[in-house]
Amino acid sequence: MKKSLLLPEDYMEPECPLCMSPEYRTSAVVSIPQQRIQEKLDQYMSRKDYEGAERHLLYWLTEAEHGSDLRGKLLVCNELIGFYRKTERRDEAFRFCRDALALLKEMDFEGSISAGTTFINAATAFGAFGEHDEALVLFQKARDLYESIPNTPPHLLGGLYNNMALSCQALGRYEEAIRLYEKALEQMALVTGGGPEQAVTCLNMADAVAERFGTEAGEEEINRLVERAYELLQDKSAPHDGNYAFICEKCAPSFSYYGFFAAAQELLEEARAIHERS
Repeated sequence: MKKSLLLPEDYMEPECPLCMSPEYRTSAVVSIPQQRIQEKLDQYMSRKDYEGAERHLLYWLTEAEHGSDLRGKLLVCNELIGFYRKTERRDEAFRFCRDALALLKEMDFEGSISAGTTFINAATAFGAFGEHDEALVLFQKARDLYESIPNTPPHLLGGLYNNMALSCQALGRYEEAIRLYEKALEQMALVTGGGPEQAVTCLNMADAVAERFGTEAGEEEINRLVERAYELLQDKSAPHDGNYAFICEKCAPSFSYYGFFAAAQELLEEARAIHERS
């Protein structure tokens, strides 16, 4: 097969005045195409082409370094944190957590929305690999930042509260976890297409109730939460893309665990259909 050539418009983009601080707008900086990188990554992930996704991200990481594009490098580091978390590669995930946090200091961005996103990504990775105390330190930094900034987008707050709750839950702090899940649901209800993310939070809350009270004592509340999660996954405003397929696959085992076998099978079939269309 003939190898396609990269055209200049494939890797060069005009600088965005809304996403580049004045101190980084110099002729020495060659910006990488952030949106295009994320779109291509979504394509790889929707096909479960993890080798391709990794090559893609590492290539653009090198390009950002060569072009002195610190913002671009921060974005790619954040994507690599998520990629290695999803593919369960602890050492690589932690490496890019350290790199991304160091970049925030280097760029003097620790008081920005970008810092909050990085704190959450790193914290989520630490939590995924069992380092919940360290995760909570970073989640609290993100919370302090987001709650102090006027008009922080609700999807950012929703993701923060949900993931912070998971670490609280893992440490046995159930009441705190449930309060955070409730806050996550409130925020994601404000987001168009936020149903699938709310569904994940409902299932997480069901797990917290089961761990706190037991499945028998908490059965009524657990069933309510699982049924609500199923309804939220039917959100017609949510795009049925690779991320939706990932959520379906993530949620299916919880539906099976709580006895909702038909719902679990339906979600797996929907995820399979999305992957086949990609």
